[in-house]
Amino acid sequence: MTVTATAPAAGVVAPASSALLCVEGLSVAYGRTEVVSDVSFSLERGESLALIGESGSGKSTIARSVLRLLPDGGAARGRVEFEGRDVLALPERQFRPLRGRALGFVPQDPGSSLNAVRTIGAQAQEAAALTGERDAGVRQQLILDTFAQVGLDDPRRAYDSYPHQLSGGMLQRVLIGLAVLPRPALLVADEPTSALDVTIQKRILDLLSELRADLGIGLLLITHDLAIAAERADSLVVLRDGAVQEAGPTATVFAAPSSAYARELQADVPALNPDRYRALREGRSPSAPAVARSVDLAVAGGAGLAVARDVDSVAVRDLDPVAVRSVDPADPAATAPVSPPVAASEDAPDATPKIELRGVTKSFTVEGRRLTALDGVSFAIERGTTHALVGESGSGKTTAVRLLLGLDQADDGEILVAGEPVHGRSAAGLRAVRRHLQLVYQNPFTSLDPTWRVEQLVREPLDRFRIGGRAVRAGRVREALAAVGLAEHLLSRRPAALSGGQRQRVAIARALVLRPDVLVLDEPTSALDVTVQADIVEVLVRLQAELGLTYVFVSHDLALVRQLADTVSVLHRGRVVEAGPVERIFADPERDYTRRLLESIPRPGVPDAVAS
Repeated sequence: MTVTATAPAAGVVAPASSALLCVEGLSVAYGRTEVVSDVSFSLERGESLALIGESGSGKSTIARSVLRLLPDGGAARGRVEFEGRDVLALPERQFRPLRGRALGFVPQDPGSSLNAVRTIGAQAQEAAALTGERDAGVRQQLILDTFAQVGLDDPRRAYDSYPHQLSGGMLQRVLIGLAVLPRPALLVADEPTSALDVTIQKRILDLLSELRADLGIGLLLITHDLAIAAERADSLVVLRDGAVQEAGPTATVFAAPSSAYARELQADVPALNPDRYRALREGRSPSAPAVARSVDLAVAGGAGLAVARDVDSVAVRDLDPVAVRSVDPADPAATAPVSPPVAASEDAPDATPKIELRGVTKSFTVEGRRLTALDGVSFAIERGTTHALVGESGSGKTTAVRLLLGLDQADDGEILVAGEPVHGRSAAGLRAVRRHLQLVYQNPFTSLDPTWRVEQLVREPLDRFRIGGRAVRAGRVREALAAVGLAEHLLSRRPAALSGGQRQRVAIARALVLRPDVLVLDEPTSALDVTVQADIVEVLVRLQAELGLTYVFVSHDLALVRQLADTVSVLHRGRVVEAGPVERIFADPERDYTRRLLESIPRPGVPDAVAS
């Protein structure tokens, strides 16, 4: 759909001829489809400007227009003045010397931006060649000095390493070092921290701020994270569908956003709204009610709300939340209560944690060395609540999840579901446990088979467990889809025809279709925009309130953990360094490591009235 050009909203940053970068009336089209329409903004030397908005808003397209890196078929018109020269009008021969030397670029994914079969040093030499220095020894020393400047503890090791031998945070520092090595006047950073842990994210953002201050570099930051933009940028341009919705100084935009879209984005930022889901979460009942209820996964209104009906009074101890779901008389597997994988204690069902790890240890052998991934890890999760596992990469979060799901065996310790051990079971027993422990993967763009339609994707678990006949399975699929707020007309679509948010809802529906007790959520929103993330979190909170689900939530987004979780375990190098209720841990952490994690949460410097 072609976007009609409109005048910028009130407060737009007016282009100025003295600016380092001045964009005037930029429009970009692919064929007859216009994807960016009449965008204008300016950036001064040593200042930072953030382009913010959802996927498809035109952020990266604008950045690539500035760098003249649009893919084939893309056509830009308007003016993009860099140091007074219209780069769009320059012949390629005259523009090429600017790219790299005067215009630096930090791409989003370091894993795909570096050549895997060449050392970091060999690739850095290409950037050093742009400085004009001819002496190889001097160029190498310049590279090592730059690597030290961007915070690499051992520049020589980084120089001699291949990309796979460095962590994600180290690779991102390498990319920043390569971009600033020729000392450009403008640095374009496209989502430079989206795949990083919160502590590494803070270090990278601090580094960009330091380089901007020390070298006078102008920073054009592309991000969908408004909290980062509010904390780090001098000015903002809010984009939607390729058009400017609002722009101006950061404090002004956040203190009094004039557009409905900017207000919506602001409301969706977890760091700005920690108590957004408090009322809904407080309405949950971790234990089953005195009168058992059956739950139909039927649409109420259109939000996929479950509808509860009173049924015959039965002692709570005789029922599990799975057993009191909607019963279809045509489904042989549903006419009898669906037993949980293990029986809860008859005397005190609510006193038994739904999930419990006791002194769990796990080690791996890597290149001849024995590495301990988990060291005596213990935590317990009450039925119907959310427990978060947080920590940096390598802290043991993923290993704990794999052990819980039975994908690996612990070296020592116990893993209990409803009071009974998971390991030591037969293959059939472990299969029964997995039916009630379902996983929602991190990335909806890679976790769904691109050749299958939505109906097949959601139905597959029912096929695997041979639950019901064709009609019963089709009904279950529709119910699960309705529970996550998706319409039935999407059943025939393939993943490529869905948005990121729709794909993740399909992944959640796929996990729900077996009517599990526990959902393991492995970074379920990290690949999504903030508005889509908010929609997914609301779905998860509502489903938990309606169905009594227990969540194990793995995340590096501590602001989101504060919104969603009841309790948290902080992992560091395979050990639990602190655990307890989220509110207490966030308000008064006891350990230095926990304090460092919490200090890394972006804290936009906006008035109290806005934050509230």
